[in-house]
Amino acid sequence: MKYNYHAIVSSDWNECLAPCGPFDFIAFTFPELKPALDDIFKRYTGNHITLKKAMQQVKALLPEPVSVSQMDAYLSEAFSMYTGVADLMRWCHSQKILFMLNTTGAVGYFQRAVFKHLLPPLPVISAYAEPHFPQEASDPEKVFPLFETTDKAKHTEKVARKAGVPLNRIIIMGDSGGDGPHFKWGSENKAFLIASMAKPSLQQYCQKEGIQPGYFFGHTYSKGETIDHASEMGYNFKNLADVIADYLYLCLHKC
Repeated sequence: MKYNYHAIVSSDWNECLAPCGPFDFIAFTFPELKPALDDIFKRYTGNHITLKKAMQQVKALLPEPVSVSQMDAYLSEAFSMYTGVADLMRWCHSQKILFMLNTTGAVGYFQRAVFKHLLPPLPVISAYAEPHFPQEASDPEKVFPLFETTDKAKHTEKVARKAGVPLNRIIIMGDSGGDGPHFKWGSENKAFLIASMAKPSLQQYCQKEGIQPGYFFGHTYSKGETIDHASEMGYNFKNLADVIADYLYLCLHKC
């Protein structure tokens, strides 16, 4: 594929752009697995186990793979994203900014969400490789299979090099410690870092590594605070368009 963009937004999805977790479609299909899935999610986003280890544990729990029809049932019943996320994606496209999802969520989740018109078209995604359903015309043109959280930075850099986008014109968004390595790479390469619905695990990672996010959006959680998805829906992600535009203006004129 040919990239015709002058900047890139590379963003996590779960609890960053959407009030859901990467295993929610599994818990919906096999509700008896939810407690174990929640525990695995907390451990890898807190950097206590690797993503590879987490996914091995999830796979061992599954009685059978989630099918297309089961994923569609989940999306029809429970798909949600924060207010203004789709508007922000469309705005980026109109400004020739590549909006790239870079997430431990499953490729198949995004395949079906775009197919069902729940999300705008996604030219490029970096996502966990399973489940990956049969190809549809609506699928992303390029999929980078993600197997470890450190792959986020590698895939962002690959896309930037392919598009000829300077690394300081990359905007990275994340919410948890699982995004820490992506933020570290971004900090080292002068990307703009947006902490969205920032969890203590991300804040602690940044403090430990001497990383200062450029912007905090949404609710910033303190240690032990319960996540409140209902109140998070009160933040409008379209407002980030001005933040991104101002940053890129400074890049283009002063960097």
